[in-house]
Amino acid sequence: MRAILLFFVIFHGLIHLLGFVKAFGFSDVEQLTQPISKPFGVIWLISFVLFAVVAVMFISRGSYWWLFGFLAVLISQVLIFYFWKDAKFGTVANVIILFAVVIGYGTWNFKRSYQNEVTSGLIQTASIPESVLSEADIQNLPLAVQNYLRYTGAVGKPKVKNFKVEFTGKIRKDEQSEWMPFTSEQYNFVDASTRLFFMNATMKYLQVLGFHCFKNGSAFMDIRLLSLIKVQYQSGKQMDISETVTFFNDMCCMAPATLIDKRIQWIEVDGNKVKASFTNNNITISAWLYFNEKGELVNFISEDRYAVAEGHVMRRLPWSTPLKDYKKLNGTKIAGYADAVYTYPEGDLTYGTFTFTSIEYNCKVN
Repeated sequence: MRAILLFFVIFHGLIHLLGFVKAFGFSDVEQLTQPISKPFGVIWLISFVLFAVVAVMFISRGSYWWLFGFLAVLISQVLIFYFWKDAKFGTVANVIILFAVVIGYGTWNFKRSYQNEVTSGLIQTASIPESVLSEADIQNLPLAVQNYLRYTGAVGKPKVKNFKVEFTGKIRKDEQSEWMPFTSEQYNFVDASTRLFFMNATMKYLQVLGFHCFKNGSAFMDIRLLSLIKVQYQSGKQMDISETVTFFNDMCCMAPATLIDKRIQWIEVDGNKVKASFTNNNITISAWLYFNEKGELVNFISEDRYAVAEGHVMRRLPWSTPLKDYKKLNGTKIAGYADAVYTYPEGDLTYGTFTFTSIEYNCKVN
């Protein structure tokens, strides 16, 4: 789809150059039978330049390509109306590009709500003083958790007040659904209990955007086709509980240094298996953490998360995130890959796969 749009923009833009060429007598353009004055020739050139800017910004994924696209289409269509006899078929290309511009604006506007929340979170955490995680800080943790923090290299590094993670992966609704490839960006703010997740996926060559927002116990999920059409929106108590589980999972899998948090209660230890509860905003969830002999966290299983069933009904199911491929990212060794699995009575459903591409701790406002 991007390639097709880029072709339309470049080809349509080049056609506008013909008006400039004819107006200044560089060539006799037989396709343009109407006379074109030099002032109009300059406007044809401006339109070409705007389409060229759109093409460059589109290739480089510039945030405001849609704005230049709107200006280019507006000027182009005015010229087409004025030279209707020769240029009327250019309206078709303008309509196609304008449709893409509307989607581009919708994408920018939808993502802006996520980015505004991120900026707010970064400002709030900027005043939290920094300190280093020491051996003394982890002495009251279960031995398996202590070993995990040492293995990941969290001890001796700054305590984590926020973190940013980027993923690639694929996601699906059920076993009958096609996988949707996606990229995502996520910010977590630990003390503020905030998780902001933005996903850009593709379904049958169409863009699907998703924004999960969890702020101090309250959560919503907003999924949109082509950034404009809401295909799913979920909120409410069950969503709040589910995202509390996810927030705690993020702490365990992506930011081991946060496991000294006072909201965590270590309930039971069975060898390399540890049960913990996490309480936030009067919501308490629990999970089992499984470690191997190396000290790696290899699975996280909770009975407290909900899946969206038919009719957007929330159904409570066992939820797990098997982890593997530990690697060092930004100085901390964390799992490089995770599955997201719901266990139904009839069997397991792996509905998501996540490959970690980058992580940054204690981010600051740009």
